[in-house]
Amino acid sequence: MYTFICYDRCGTCKKAEKWLQDNGIEYEKRPIKEENPTAEELKSWKEKSGLPLKCFFNTSGQLYRSMGIKDKLKDMSDEEQFELLATDGMLVKRPILLAGERVLVGFKEKEWEELK
Repeated sequence: MYTFICYDRCGTCKKAEKWLQDNGIEYEKRPIKEENPTAEELKSWKEKSGLPLKCFFNTSGQLYRSMGIKDKLKDMSDEEQFELLATDGMLVKRPILLAGERVLVGFKEKEWEELK
């Protein structure tokens, strides 16, 4: 069974969840705001996803913009970035789908199709 990490008020998360349901994929839902990912989880997901760390930041989020994170990232170590992401689930790009050894960040239907 997959783990679907999302925020219920996020339009992209709603599309992704509908896709999972329409395709009969079983998943466990984890609300990112209430169950914030830990730095250790984020490190594991980054490794499994093969994506650069910057792809885990919700760059379109209000919190990201209000904290001026874009300008701070270049002076932060990876460790500091993981710790920052772990402080608030709203900083983390979503949805995230944990599918065994695969981790998908954001909803790109073509990528998700490969799971079937």
